[in-house]
Amino acid sequence: MNHIRIRPETPPDIPAIFNVNLLAFGQPAEAQMVDKLRRDGDFIPELSLVAVMEGKIVGHILFPQITIASPEGSVPALALAPMAVLPELQHHGIGSLLVKEGLAACRRFGHRIVVVVGHPAYYPPFGFSPARERGIEAPFPVPDEAFMVIALVEGSLNGICGTVQYPPAFGGIVE
Repeated sequence: MNHIRIRPETPPDIPAIFNVNLLAFGQPAEAQMVDKLRRDGDFIPELSLVAVMEGKIVGHILFPQITIASPEGSVPALALAPMAVLPELQHHGIGSLLVKEGLAACRRFGHRIVVVVGHPAYYPPFGFSPARERGIEAPFPVPDEAFMVIALVEGSLNGICGTVQYPPAFGGIVE
């Protein structure tokens, strides 16, 4: 596999990021969601990472802001969504590299909790576990094994329970 470099997105990357998400998902919804998150301010530029191979963007991962709403108040968290790799380069470790580097960046910037809706066999090796077992609920129907959470700081999930609230940009994706 050619050398892959992971770095934060820059403004000139935006069209390539849109294209990677469009091709990876085979529909425009996720790509449009990324653009809407940018516009709406639910976007942390340092946590929108691209995978670059031979000068070309071949993958993208985003960690937008969310909250976990409970009777005691709201707890800040991040979502891992979306994560995309060009179809012809999937299953070559680029997605895993994006997840590892992305979670490390989340830790560096002081974030404590990340939630993902994804493939039940893919995310546990990174430390994700079923969110409902921790008392965290999704605001939409999703199988227990596909709705996962990770504590980036030990103990950050202790006593946390409630329902995840996604930004409006997720409207067409998570409902």
